[in-house]
Amino acid sequence: MARMAFFPDSCVVAEVVPSPNYGERKDGRSPDMILLHYTGMQDADAALERLTSRSSEVSAHYFVFEDGRIVQLVEESRRAWHAGVSSWAGETDINSCSIGIEIVNPGHEFGYRDFPARQVAAVTALCRSILTRYTIAPARVLGHSDVAPSRKQDPGEKFPWRALYDSGVGHWVRPAPLTLDGNVLALGDQGDAVAEIQRSLADYGYGIAPSGTFDTTTHDVVAAFQRHFRPQRVDGIIDASTRKTLDDLLTHRGRARNIAARARTFDRVAAP
Repeated sequence: MARMAFFPDSCVVAEVVPSPNYGERKDGRSPDMILLHYTGMQDADAALERLTSRSSEVSAHYFVFEDGRIVQLVEESRRAWHAGVSSWAGETDINSCSIGIEIVNPGHEFGYRDFPARQVAAVTALCRSILTRYTIAPARVLGHSDVAPSRKQDPGEKFPWRALYDSGVGHWVRPAPLTLDGNVLALGDQGDAVAEIQRSLADYGYGIAPSGTFDTTTHDVVAAFQRHFRPQRVDGIIDASTRKTLDDLLTHRGRARNIAARARTFDRVAAP
């Protein structure tokens, strides 16, 4: 596939650097998910080179530098190769349904650090721009670790999901305090309480089956959930804080869906 320039999909893009690593979305699907990554490399230019090198066979739609500069690598209409083996809400072809954004940060392996304010502002503006073109539910603005919890940690517990939410991007509730009392579930535990948590995580979208056994997969999913929604402590253990935060998210999402459904019904009734 030849490298060729294209017009950027968003006015916030500073430059187009085409990547050859893309294909067609399955069945011509329109994106309904935004997936955030960190580059996880020591050098931003090296990361950009990797995402635009044919031999790497990886890419993303967008690349956001620490100073806030945004580069587009793949057209939004195309299927960029960024998610890898992953799943969400029973779906496994995440590349076909998502728009991938790579955010420059060395990651956990090379000195994970806070995301600069200008970079966060750029990611927020980019996401808001994407939301003007596609119908993307707040709970489908996710991190790579959400869809691949046993493989990935990005964008990690330092990514400011609340800042995005306060700007109208994504789904978030205030994490429950770590000081809450309650039973703790961890590796090796079994029973109905474990199955209930697994069902709740699956209901939110995580790729987990309600086996009733707290295995390594459960640990990884819980840790991914904590990185996104309860980042004060990421340990893969179900404590009262993690449980309540999950319950609050499910309740909040349910209310939002009901409001949206009522609005659609009103629009149909009010239509001439």
